[in-house]
Amino acid sequence: MPRYQWNPWHGCHKCSPGCLNCYVFYCDGKRQKDADMVTRSKTNFNLPLKKDRAGNLKIPPGTELATGFTTDFFIEEADLWRPEAWDIIRCRPDVRFLIPTKRPARIREHLPPDWGDGWENIAIAVTAECQAKADERLPILLNLPIKHKFVFVAPILEDVSLSEYLSTGKIEQVSVGGESYAGARTCDFDWVRHIYEDCVRFGVAFDFHQTGSNFVKDGRRYKIRHHDEYGQAKKGMAYLKKL
Repeated sequence: MPRYQWNPWHGCHKCSPGCLNCYVFYCDGKRQKDADMVTRSKTNFNLPLKKDRAGNLKIPPGTELATGFTTDFFIEEADLWRPEAWDIIRCRPDVRFLIPTKRPARIREHLPPDWGDGWENIAIAVTAECQAKADERLPILLNLPIKHKFVFVAPILEDVSLSEYLSTGKIEQVSVGGESYAGARTCDFDWVRHIYEDCVRFGVAFDFHQTGSNFVKDGRRYKIRHHDEYGQAKKGMAYLKKL
């Protein structure tokens, strides 16, 4: 599926070990913008409903729409705006919305009234960058009425075991990635491989989406330019599939 991004609001607050070198704060800092200020988008709040001059939807049917990747969809400041965002999502059942969050404890109380056991066109991904956060957040995710449950181990900070959670059969996909930009912490390929092996064992889809800037493989450390992280991760995926 094609990949597009929709950020109905922007900005966040650091709340977790994985937030230390957050790319949103890094990029906003370069523009002298305060990423700690959560603001509603003035131009793209209704992006999924926008049309071009020919009358075609700018977000075409069949799109996977990465939603809230420069914020947290369930952050407190967005409580007043989120009902309208749910209304927009409801109007596009032909689009798959991928929503990441580090705040799963806020999800249940901020779902739309007609949510039921979940909407088919929404996948919610909970971040579990270290074992402590996996053990804190994934039990919450497993008990939520969500049809498509994903886990982002990103930025991966240590050797994380997900087997206890993957064995439930409730998690559909795991995506792993390293940390980018200044001060990036280590992403060790052995950690990635361990999660991949557990995903294979329990029949869960796996994606290694980026190596990060500070990558270790077979005991050797590599400093990888940001735009090369994705290509190197693809090579890593190809290597894992051969094991």
